[in-house]
Amino acid sequence: MDPSRFHSEQAGILVPTAIGERDWSFIPAKLPRNWKISEDLWPLLASAREELGRLDGIGRTLPDENLLLRPLQRREAIRSSSLEGTYASPEELLLFEIERREPVDANDRANEWREVFNYAEALRRGIALLRDLPLSLRVIREMHNVLLLGVRGRDRSPGEFRRTQVHLGEDRRYVPPPVNRLDECLDDFEKFLHQSEAIDPLIRSYLAHYQFEAIHPFVDGNGRVGRAFLSLCAFTWMGLSRPWLYMSPFFDSHKDEYIDRLFAVSTDGAWNEWLRFCLIGTIDVCRDAVVRCDNLRRLRDEFHERADRGSVRMHNVVELLFSNPIVTVTELKRRMRVTYPTAKADIEKLVRLEILKELEGAFPKAFYAPAIMTAAYYD
Repeated sequence: MDPSRFHSEQAGILVPTAIGERDWSFIPAKLPRNWKISEDLWPLLASAREELGRLDGIGRTLPDENLLLRPLQRREAIRSSSLEGTYASPEELLLFEIERREPVDANDRANEWREVFNYAEALRRGIALLRDLPLSLRVIREMHNVLLLGVRGRDRSPGEFRRTQVHLGEDRRYVPPPVNRLDECLDDFEKFLHQSEAIDPLIRSYLAHYQFEAIHPFVDGNGRVGRAFLSLCAFTWMGLSRPWLYMSPFFDSHKDEYIDRLFAVSTDGAWNEWLRFCLIGTIDVCRDAVVRCDNLRRLRDEFHERADRGSVRMHNVVELLFSNPIVTVTELKRRMRVTYPTAKADIEKLVRLEILKELEGAFPKAFYAPAIMTAAYYD
C-alpha cells in the first residue's frame, strides 16, 4: 500500500504490517458519537429523508408488502453481487429459487446463482434476527455465515472474523487493519452501533457503512455483508415499517465512484464527498422504488381484471406471480396444492390471457410474466 496517498491523520493511522513482505495497513479512526453535518449537505439530507419517508408511506399502504419488498431485495442481491464480479440475471435467480441444484464443477454457473441467492437469504436472516437482537457483531457474523453457506468461499471461515491479513486490489491499493488491531476496531464499531443516537440516522448509516468496509473484518464477503447491513441500519435507525432502502443498484451503477469515495475517506478524510454521494443515491433509489411500486400495483389490478371470469384459484395464481413471476407446472402444483393437470391448465390459461409466456431455454420448462419482470427488475 502506498503510504504517500494517505494525507489525513484524522481519518486514521498507518501501521506496519506484512503480506508476504513488509507493508503498511490502515486503521480507521474511531467514529464520533456526535456528527455536525456541513450546511451544504442539509438540502440533500432533507430531500433524502423526504423520499425515504414517501417510500415508507407507500409501503405501509400495500395489501402485501412483498409486492415491492421481494423485488427490491432480489435486485439488491443481484447488484451487490455484481459489484464483486458475481453475475446472475433476474431470471436465473428466480429459476434457482424454484429449482436449486448443486454445481457440478467450479465453472458451473450454478455457483454464481447460489452466491446471489445466498445474499438475499443473508439479508432476510439479518432482518429476522433484529426481532430479538440489536444491530451487532453477532448479527453481522450470522449474515456472513449464511452468505458463504455452500458456496466457493465456504472454506474462508463463514461467520468468523479473519485471523490473517488481507488486502484489496492486486496492487494492494488498500490494506485494512492488521489482525492484532482487529478486535479493538470491531469493539468500537459495535459501540458506535449502540451509542451514536445523536447523529442523524441516515448519516449514521453511511458512517457505519464506511467504517465496516474500512475495517474489512472477514477474509471474504465484506462488501456484500456491509451493503446488506447498511439496509438494516437504515431500517432500524430510521424507524421504517420495513427495510425499503437498498443502495447496491446505485453503487453498482456508479461503481468506480463508490470505490473511490470510500477510499478518499481513508486517504483524505473526504467525509462530505462520501455523504453527498450516498444522499444523492438515497434519493435515486427511493424514487426508483416508488415508480416500480406504482407499476407493480397497476399490473396487479390489470391482471386481476383479465382473470376476472376465472376461479378464485386463478386470482390466487395471479397473486403468486407477484412474489415469483417465474413458475413451472410442478412448482404451481405444489404452491396451490392442486393436481398436475390443473396446474398445467392454469398456466395455459394465463398464457392465453397474455400474462405468462414460455421462458426460452429454461430447464425444466418454465413460464414467466414479462411485464412483471420488466417492472420489478429491469432499468
